[in-house]
Amino acid sequence: MADFDMVLKCWGPVEADYTTHGGLVLTRLFTEHPDTQKLFPKFAGIAQGELAGNAAVSAHGATVLKKLGELLKAKGDHAAILKPLATTHANTHKIAINNFKLITEVIAKVMGEKAGLDAAGQDALRKVMAAVIADIEAVYKELNFSG
Repeated sequence: MADFDMVLKCWGPVEADYTTHGGLVLTRLFTEHPDTQKLFPKFAGIAQGELAGNAAVSAHGATVLKKLGELLKAKGDHAAILKPLATTHANTHKIAINNFKLITEVIAKVMGEKAGLDAAGQDALRKVMAAVIADIEAVYKELNFSG
């Protein structure tokens, strides 16, 4: 619980502007890990220099962060939220587990820079996300998806 609370302490600025923070997260993910951009067919043709400020990228980033907010606020009791998310990411989007680890690092950096999440808070986010990712992986196994 302490890890969730530590991250939630700095969640306010993210929640106040999901679109801006979401755009920062996805732009940085695509810039630092260019292969991830191909996982989003609607963004595949966007040049690196045009990612920042792209309304569609920011809107999808907002969706990602809103879901993360739901997961954080569930404080580990997230099966009902996670199962449908993991199912679509396995069956429809075909997203490998490693990509959740990559975006976790990007979210930690962005929250550190923009939301005041200190080093201990970033470690707490990594711990929370490790548990979430393990649960996603368990659903992937149930679905026989080797992502």
